[in-house]
Amino acid sequence: MATQLRSLPSVDKVLADGRVQRLVETYSRGAVVDLVREQLAEARQAAQRGEPAATLDAVVEGVAKAAGSRWEHWPLPVINATGVILHTNLGRAPLSDDARAAVQRVAASYSNLEFDLDTGHRGSRQGRLSQLLAQLTGAEAALAVNNNASAVMLGLAAVAAGKQVIVSRGEAVEIGGGFRIPDVLRQSGAELVEVGTTNRTYAQDYENAVTERTGAILAVHASNFRVVGFTHAPTIPDLVELGRKHGIPVLHDLGSGCLLDTSQFGLAKEPMPQDSIASGVGLAFFSGDKMLGGPQAGIVAGTKELVGKLSRHPLARAVRMDKLSMAALVATLLHYVGSEATDKIPIWRMIAMPLEDLDLRAQRWRASLGGGASVVDGASTVGGGSLPGETLSSRLLCLQPSGAGGVEALAARLRRASQPVIGRIEDGRLLLDPRTVLPEQGDALVRALKEALR
Repeated sequence: MATQLRSLPSVDKVLADGRVQRLVETYSRGAVVDLVREQLAEARQAAQRGEPAATLDAVVEGVAKAAGSRWEHWPLPVINATGVILHTNLGRAPLSDDARAAVQRVAASYSNLEFDLDTGHRGSRQGRLSQLLAQLTGAEAALAVNNNASAVMLGLAAVAAGKQVIVSRGEAVEIGGGFRIPDVLRQSGAELVEVGTTNRTYAQDYENAVTERTGAILAVHASNFRVVGFTHAPTIPDLVELGRKHGIPVLHDLGSGCLLDTSQFGLAKEPMPQDSIASGVGLAFFSGDKMLGGPQAGIVAGTKELVGKLSRHPLARAVRMDKLSMAALVATLLHYVGSEATDKIPIWRMIAMPLEDLDLRAQRWRASLGGGASVVDGASTVGGGSLPGETLSSRLLCLQPSGAGGVEALAARLRRASQPVIGRIEDGRLLLDPRTVLPEQGDALVRALKEALR
């Protein structure tokens, strides 16, 4: 063991290697020295376990690998060929060209984020957003925070802290990532009152639970699962009527933030904020980076009185959006104002894409590979906790490699491409769905496929 330890290269010897010197020139000597010491410490521990002593080349390679994994830009852009349009693990909605340009403009300069150019005095960062959201949803006022979980928590804290909030037992759900409605209620300072059963809840159940301590009725759209069969739930207008009768605001968490009618694309109808506002809810909560197709955001639309309570609450500052997200959100909303969402917002282009266009793209990829692939029928999904069970017909590029490692090895090689490609594996086949591959990514996907298949 002592001989093995003595044979390990010194810090100075590793630093003298040309490959490590290039790292020093790119980064800094101190940072690289730390990596060298870490690699040598691991090599010493391995030698003490009786493993062969690491060579100079092995240590240098370890340093280079650690530098690449720690100091490269992150997150990296990937090609989503899974067919899941709102893929949570891949960053959900890609932004439109206009939204990306808006972010770049604001990032490169100072802006009038909180400055009124007309008066020369301080302005509101929510003013422009509130006007656009009110116009699109029919609400009296609106605001945006950093995500929908924050929006719901802020709404409950401002409206119902120290009071009871009535929720159907079938809607006291976990939306995802540990975001549970009962936990959010506790954190907001409100008290949960569950009514009804998992599968059947009636308006009378809510009314029976109303007391002098009731602060709100909360309706939650179960966006990532579906209960079928022997079920019943009161409509939003039913709850609003009950709320008016007792002077209790109705809060509606829609989740996805869908401003277009999904039934026109052959999908089930997703709840829309406009419908909730028209029904008379006090506050409607929804996401910006799901079916709205914009940046991560939590949007609250509703009455001027209740939105005002939220904007004045101390928690509002803690969960407010940054300037880059606000720029992207405004640009995205303008697509809806201009009736151009299906032309310019990537997720709506994907949802609306005709089957013949998908087939044409998949056939083009197959032809570029010169054999070894086929085009098959398949299905895309919306994803992102939206429209569970709903699919869109698609045409997929299918690969069934017979070489070493098979389909798993091929998928791994594609993930390691210069622009990583993420597909899906089903029944021993690697499937690539053109619906979720952006138009400008087609050539890069083919290059990655050719390299991976070699």
